[in-house]
Formats: sequence, C-alpha cells, structure tokens
Amino acid sequence: MTTPAHDRLAIVTGADSGMGKATAELLAAEGFDVGITFHTDEAGAEDTRVAVEQRGQRCFVARQDLTRPDTADVIDELAGELGGLGVLVNNAGTGHRDEVLDLSFDRWREMLATDLDGPFLCAQRAARHMIDSGKGGRIVNITSVHEHIPRFGASAYCTAKAGLGMLTQCLALEWARYGITVNSVAPGEISTPMTGMDESEAFHEERPGNPTGRPGHVDEVASVVAFLASPRSSYLTGRSIPVDGGLMLMAAHGHDMNDGSWREL
Repeated sequence: MTTPAHDRLAIVTGADSGMGKATAELLAAEGFDVGITFHTDEAGAEDTRVAVEQRGQRCFVARQDLTRPDTADVIDELAGELGGLGVLVNNAGTGHRDEVLDLSFDRWREMLATDLDGPFLCAQRAARHMIDSGKGGRIVNITSVHEHIPRFGASAYCTAKAGLGMLTQCLALEWARYGITVNSVAPGEISTPMTGMDESEAFHEERPGNPTGRPGHVDEVASVVAFLASPRSSYLTGRSIPVDGGLMLMAAHGHDMNDGSWREL
C-alpha cells in the first residue's frame, strides 16, 4: 500500500544558525516552504527567513522553548501558517560540560528536556498533522555520534541523544503504517557556533584523529537530512546515519588521536 507524496511543507527547529539554518536553506532550494524556530537568537532566525525567501519559498518564524510542556503548540502554529506539514526536522538542542559528580539534577533535567522531551513532543504533534493529511511524511531527528558512543563530561547530553535514537526506532515502528518514516542523523564534530567554529573552518582545521582529517561542514549534514526528507528515502526508516567523517571508526586508535601515527603500521 502506498500513500500520496507528502506535502513539501517543512518545520526545522533551531534554524537560527548552524545545521538548522543550512537545512532550512537546502529544503527551500528543493521546493519546500519552511517554518523555523529559534530560542534566543531572533536575528539569526531572521537571516534564515531572508535566505529561504530568496530561494522563492515562504518562511514563517516562531520562538520555541523546548523545556516547556506546551512546546509542541509551536508545531501547530507553524503548520497552520504553512497550510499543512510534510516534514519535521528536530534539530534544536543543547549540550554541557559537567562530570557526573558535579552535575546538578536541575542541569540534568534541562538537558533531557531540551534534547529528548522537546523532540518527543514535537514529533508527536507533527505526526498527528501528517496522519490527518493522509499523505504521510518524514521526521528526521538530529542526534549526534554520542547517540552511539559516550563522551567524558557529557553524561546528560549522551543519555538524551541515545534516548532520542531509540525513540526514533520506536516511532518508525509505530508510524510506518501511516506512511511516516522516522530516521536520525548523527553528526560528528561539525563547524558550528555550538562547537565554537565558523563554517569555513570545516576545510581549514586539522583533525589528525579523524579519517577525513577535518571537521564537517553544515551543508554535509543538511544534504543527508534533505535526502531523508525527500521521496527518494521512502523505504528507509528507523535508521541512524552518522555524518562524522569516519570518527566512530576510530575507537581502537584513541591513543593516537593527537597525530596521524595511527595510519602507520
């Protein structure tokens, strides 16, 4: 059984900079009208809106706080302005640097609320719009390589991303019958404000411990998200796709990460 092509109407959360901004722009270039959210950077969201409209597509902007129980109301608001919803990209998130013994419960809850609870609520609300349309849709959750591997000093972040990865599989299992695919994209180190880098540094910064030898560029993540948002990915669901330059292949070479000696026999 097949469903009609999903609407080319997308919401990208956290699209005021970085991967979210790049994703919104690429989806616009592929013919999507886009709703975007921001938390504090309204000027950045406005830049994204202009970039989307320059590509000939409509763009609507809303502020969103993923820690609030009513955060999914923003999905309804943007879907109403768009006139429907075919794609949700759960991109917004945050991180931390705290060892477990120094991590307060409030900080722990803030991380899980932002990186897991919020995406759950948004996906749930988006799916209802997609089911009501009868056309199905696409949900893409931006996780991290730390969906799969731990990082020292990031216990809450890693736990939330691992949870979002498993949620992705559960949603894919339950919602396939409605023509909705659900996948996650797991970026490695990407040159974004969150990692303290300008986008151009993706091609200038050296990373000897990464097989590709550099950080990733936001467009390299956005291109995978755009594929998952398209009809071309209709038989792909419940999967996590690392976009990490091969970083996760390096577990056995961790002691050599400061130089390229791991390449030598």
